[in-house]
Amino acid sequence: MENYDVIVIGGGHAGVEASLAAARLNKHTLMLCQSYGTVANMPCNPAIGGTAKGHLVREIDALGGQMGLTADMALLQVKTLNSAKGPAVFSLRGQEDKAKYHELMLDTVLHTDNLTVLPEECAEILAADGAVIGVRTTDGVEYGAKAVVLATGVYLNSTIITGESVKESGPSGFDSARQLTDSLLKLGIPMRRFKTGTPARIYRSSIDFDKMQIQLGDDSDRFSFMSSHATYREEPCWLTYTNARTHEVIFKNLERSPLYNGTIQGIGPRYCPSIETKVVRFKDKERHQIFVEPEGQDSDEMYIQGMSTSLPSDVQEEMYRTIEGLEHCEFAKYGYAIEYDCLDPLCLYPSLECKQLKGLFTAGQINGSSGYEEAGAQGLIAGINAVRSIDKKPPVVLGRDEAYIGVLIDDLVTKGTNEPYRMMTARAEHRIMLRQDNADMRLTPLGYEIGLASEARFARLQQKKAIMALIFAQKDKAVDRDKAAALFDKLGEPMPQKTPTLGEICRRPAVCVDDVSPFLSFECEKEALNAAVIEMKYEGYLKKEQSAVAEQKRLEGKLIPPDFNYDQIKALRIEARQKLSEIRPLNLGQASRISGVSPADIAVLIVAMQKHGN
Repeated sequence: MENYDVIVIGGGHAGVEASLAAARLNKHTLMLCQSYGTVANMPCNPAIGGTAKGHLVREIDALGGQMGLTADMALLQVKTLNSAKGPAVFSLRGQEDKAKYHELMLDTVLHTDNLTVLPEECAEILAADGAVIGVRTTDGVEYGAKAVVLATGVYLNSTIITGESVKESGPSGFDSARQLTDSLLKLGIPMRRFKTGTPARIYRSSIDFDKMQIQLGDDSDRFSFMSSHATYREEPCWLTYTNARTHEVIFKNLERSPLYNGTIQGIGPRYCPSIETKVVRFKDKERHQIFVEPEGQDSDEMYIQGMSTSLPSDVQEEMYRTIEGLEHCEFAKYGYAIEYDCLDPLCLYPSLECKQLKGLFTAGQINGSSGYEEAGAQGLIAGINAVRSIDKKPPVVLGRDEAYIGVLIDDLVTKGTNEPYRMMTARAEHRIMLRQDNADMRLTPLGYEIGLASEARFARLQQKKAIMALIFAQKDKAVDRDKAAALFDKLGEPMPQKTPTLGEICRRPAVCVDDVSPFLSFECEKEALNAAVIEMKYEGYLKKEQSAVAEQKRLEGKLIPPDFNYDQIKALRIEARQKLSEIRPLNLGQASRISGVSPADIAVLIVAMQKHGN
């Protein structure tokens, strides 16, 4: 048996981040994947980021992960979503060259010290005395390990469904993993069946773009704080719509839809539904947006965003050709649904370690989440904590006030999910504090302390902080009155009688970063100025948020003994007793967020803990 410190099962977005984190933290690491082609593959949308997802990528980068750096190198287009709203919900989205993204990530993992990549399928988790000791492949080869990270994506017992066609396969034609689920069940890990899907790919040469609306990017920042604002050759996206004829084709073929005839049993994502589901659910809606997106600089395939479907291929052809610009479209690939096994994330600690087996960590879609970004974020944390478990160090657990990654993992392991979980800004109660512009200030010191964020990254952060300190030093000083008058005239607002301070200027809703720079006594880079202006704009709200966070921290600090007997507290409602006994929260803060546990239950629990000397 060849021995490793950490073995990562899976080479998708979670597996890549977990493997790189472990190897970069000087652990002898093995990544097992179905084939080299699955490494950082993008089987669905050829994009990184999006609403809330852009925050996750920025946070992965701030901690020293890889996704943001690679995404910047494979850009086809970038833009900031929600730009008409406040900076708290600004979210980067990058259209990616999917082949280039895969090639760059594969090259990264193949040339990372301490990391071995083998295209072998894992069949069994090996355990002894309640702890993981290694894995066995389908070829019968055993590898020893001190910690294992499961990052299997959608490959466990995966089935591809298009109409009446049902075949055992993973995405993009790669083999599914048929044996590992049984091993997990034998270890007592609860499993369930989820479903996701993808639209057809259409040959670019068969599309009439003159009938569609062009969608260009903007001059947004890049995902990585370490990337330069380099130019790239932009590829446009296009917008079109479904219509009454499209909907008519869908309705008359619903009995052939696997979603409606009982073929598909898995639970699909609520926030990324198929076109069949959208048309049935929103019967009164006359049309639905369809974005036509390039899959690569040199690819003739276009991704038809918004048209995910598992209808039969002949119905897909009829349906797609009712859409303006797609009347004569030719299919490179038909859309399909994919069903797969995943675990119930309530069986996980906040460190992403399985409660059933010490040293077994899980990350990505096996945890019931969806999306490349959610997977990468979990993979990074699982890789870090696998290493820290080996080194006998406390795990890294990010709070809900510290990162979207913290919200994501806390939601999964505390509330669970009955459908593929997708990150959204609305899930983060402290989103004013968790902006994408300050991800480096929130997380890079931690990444540096862990050993993932480089000296160069930390030095860059220190320089940014120094510039922001100079800007803050001028916050309470009155600005030049003539310059202020010119700004207020530009904004169409009356000039105040008293000359405003720099802070008062920044707090005005209509004022942007470019408006502020003329008032400074020195020149500075836009990133630092932008961060300082947003901090001043949100100053009052941030103080209120800090008060709320302090109260939550008080609850987080009240630890609950691992063997605490909830059944003995008769004043607790039965549902609360059951949920608390199942999830076994680490502290009162986590207990307060469990579905089915009310504030009254927490009050009872506090009294009971005090009686028992806790």
